[in-house]
Amino acid sequence: MPPVEFTNLLIICVIALLAPLALGFAPRLRIPAVVLEIVVGIVVGPSVLGWVEIDLPVQVLALFGLAFLLFLAGLEIDLGRLRGRALTVAGLGYVISLALGAGAGFAFGTLGWVREPLLFAIALSATSLGLIVPVLKDAGRLDSDVGQTAMASATVADFAAIVLLSLFFSTAGGSTGSKLVLLAAFVAMVAATGFAVRTAGRSMRLAGVLVRLQDTTAEIRVRAAVVLLVAFTALAEAFGLETILGAFLAGALVGLIDRDTSSHPHFRTKLEAIGFGFLIPVFFVSSGVRLDLSGLLADPSALARVPLFLLALLLVRAVPALLGMRANGMRATMAIGLLQATSLPFIVTAVQIGMTLDKISTVTGAALICAGLLSVLLFPLVALALLRTEPAGPPAAEAPVDRTAY
Repeated sequence: MPPVEFTNLLIICVIALLAPLALGFAPRLRIPAVVLEIVVGIVVGPSVLGWVEIDLPVQVLALFGLAFLLFLAGLEIDLGRLRGRALTVAGLGYVISLALGAGAGFAFGTLGWVREPLLFAIALSATSLGLIVPVLKDAGRLDSDVGQTAMASATVADFAAIVLLSLFFSTAGGSTGSKLVLLAAFVAMVAATGFAVRTAGRSMRLAGVLVRLQDTTAEIRVRAAVVLLVAFTALAEAFGLETILGAFLAGALVGLIDRDTSSHPHFRTKLEAIGFGFLIPVFFVSSGVRLDLSGLLADPSALARVPLFLLALLLVRAVPALLGMRANGMRATMAIGLLQATSLPFIVTAVQIGMTLDKISTVTGAALICAGLLSVLLFPLVALALLRTEPAGPPAAEAPVDRTAY
């Protein structure tokens, strides 16, 4: 077995430590740590200093970090939000986003910037659920009608974008028709697993064992969640679907089964500690290392893609927010539109898959990720300012359980 070196992983872990620490010393600088992690990854990567490269340990941990990111995103899903008018508006809004995204993709395709308009549309159609939750919390709107609308839209967008990416652009290949059949079979197997786990959880004897072992070195609930994550990821790959779909559904299943946390209040905190404390930062820093800015910076016309892609992202995700203008008002609608246009993790994921399939060029991929970085930097700040100056409306009929994700 060839020797394995951990120098690159060490540098990435140091960056993951120093990025949030630096922001902690500048609390007024409201920049998500993920942005700084990617930016520093670009600096230490081949594009600038050349200190870090993606070797086997980094590649494996980054892959697992992506899976954990999607797992925690699925854990945030609250099916209580997805019903009635909120579900209808969110679904219709996503259809509008896809149509706008496809139009933008075809327009950029005429300029030779986009090879696959549908992939471009899907990449722009998601919303970063883990990034908009803190904004709504800061504004005290997470449990309001405005917060419910934004969260329902983000949930539908994230789930639909992952499913579409898996169906049409899976690295495993295969026809769309066959993938639809496999997707239905996969979802049925996930549902059957959920039913089996929930049935087993009703056993008083098993419940007692879980409570006894959950806060010992066994960490039995955490181990069970990791088993589900790895199993669904491997199962999705075996079905010829994108592995991120398996990770996302694993999180959604755990969140659905584990709604009552009274007997284990620290379970989700432990999962977030594994993800955000170690694995997910490795994914984001390594994504910055992989980002090739040389082509983007060498040509002014290529650099011009960044603001245009940012504008496309804003239009694709903000325009559907107009569906709720009568109910939410002008300022709240603008804030919801900006929050819906805040996206980075899924863009990074879609770009990596697109580049693997040769559907996205390195220049276009770099420009898309840069646009995502700018959306995370700019849109939440403006949305927060709008929400703070907007009078708070009545809370939603059923306030969801407070779950801090990111």
